[in-house]
Amino acid sequence: MGDVLAGNHSAWEFAADSVLIRFERGIRTPKLFQALGERRIPYEALSTVELLPGGKRGTVVLHVVPREGADPLLDAADGQLKPGSDPYRLVLPADRETLAEYYADQLREELGPESGKPADRHLVEPPKPPLSFKAYDGKAAFDGETVAFRWFSTGASSAKWKAGDQSFGVREIDGIEWRSPEVFDGHLRLHLPGTEPAAQPDQDPASVVFGLGYGPVYESLPFAAAVLAAAAAAGGPVTHELRPTTSPARGDPADIAERIRHLGELHEAGLLTDEEFTTKKTELLTLL
Repeated sequence: MGDVLAGNHSAWEFAADSVLIRFERGIRTPKLFQALGERRIPYEALSTVELLPGGKRGTVVLHVVPREGADPLLDAADGQLKPGSDPYRLVLPADRETLAEYYADQLREELGPESGKPADRHLVEPPKPPLSFKAYDGKAAFDGETVAFRWFSTGASSAKWKAGDQSFGVREIDGIEWRSPEVFDGHLRLHLPGTEPAAQPDQDPASVVFGLGYGPVYESLPFAAAVLAAAAAAGGPVTHELRPTTSPARGDPADIAERIRHLGELHEAGLLTDEEFTTKKTELLTLL
């Protein structure tokens, strides 16, 4: 096609075999879009194309839906992205609906015979490492080959603190579970073959938990997508054994007091129940 269609927060450039989505950088642009920068979507990765009414009056949305398994970002998100953070939606003024319909028809013509089937591999490039973010109980880092969790003495549960900091090669990872930080119990958990995960992510050394201001979508979701893609490309997991890389240490009283104060804020905001607040507070006090 060779054309460019610009809308709210992004512009779509149509090439012979793909559409290049370039996201704006600005105060009103969703932070996830800014973190992604741009994405090239091969037409073979697409399942359907639709034109929808916009969420705001006077707008229309050109929406393309990727095939199941084609995009590691959406695989990791697992349906949890809000419409405003969906990178496959181009919001346009309603007076450009005819133009949007033209491009929708052009995209439909590019859909191949496999468009209705799940993809057997990732067709969209994942976010590039190195990537890192601060979770509620530790820092997560990924260099393209290894995922590392470094626990915070003021946030990690006693189970994680006793296990020590963790590192996992991509071949050791069987899958990844991302639960949005915008809901209660947000977390990122690695699935490891041959191991039985703890019932709660805050007790599982193969996971980090989110919280108020920790593990935001624009940081933790690209991270999850990159790990998922790397694990799939590595060609299969091997047996994993939890291995501490540091020895547990006693917590600093001032830090623990600050952590308990933060727990109180989460409790008052309704993000922790009375029982959860008491349990986590008790765990922190055991570090003194």
